[in-house]
Amino acid sequence: MEQELSRNLIVVAGAFRAGRPLTLRTLGRLAAGDWRFFDHLLDGSKTFTARKYDQVMGWFSENWPEGAVWPEGVARPERVVS
Repeated sequence: MEQELSRNLIVVAGAFRAGRPLTLRTLGRLAAGDWRFFDHLLDGSKTFTARKYDQVMGWFSENWPEGAVWPEGVARPERVVS
C-alpha cells in the first residue's frame, strides 16, 4: 500500500509541475512543509504517515493549477467547504 501511495504522490507532483513549473524541493516545502519530502520519496530513504499523505494530497487538490489535468487513476480529495 505504501508503494502505491508513494507512486500517487510522485505522479500528482509531476502533473502539478506540468501546470505550474516548480522544483520538487519548492513543491515539497509548499505541499508538505519539508523541502526534501519528494527527494525522500524518490530515494526511499523515509516513509510517511497516512495523515501526511492526506495533507499533501489535500494541498494539491486545493492548489491545483488551472488547466492542468489531475492524473487518471489517482483519487482526488473532495474540496471541504467551510
